[in-house]
Amino acid sequence: MEKLKLRKWDSTEYLKTEEDMLAYLEACMEEAGDDAAFIARALGNIARAKGMTQLARETGLGRESLYKALSGEGNPSFATILKVTHALGIKLHPRIAHS
Repeated sequence: MEKLKLRKWDSTEYLKTEEDMLAYLEACMEEAGDDAAFIARALGNIARAKGMTQLARETGLGRESLYKALSGEGNPSFATILKVTHALGIKLHPRIAHS
């Protein structure tokens, strides 16, 4: 019997265009509710897809610090989130939440 090979899902493989990245972040924000770590992890996936070295250079933050902050295990400051979204070319748009 042939063995089935499995590999870990990596969403970064599917984040090829800016439109893909934006749609992914929007979906994650819808799903996350109040889970800030979920959003940080989503930003981390987008950052890895775009290139963490370039992001580190554009934000002035260290690569390792970014990996940790955006892993979902870290607790990035809002200032870090703003630097990351700006460097990724993402604007946050407030809107009224409807239940």
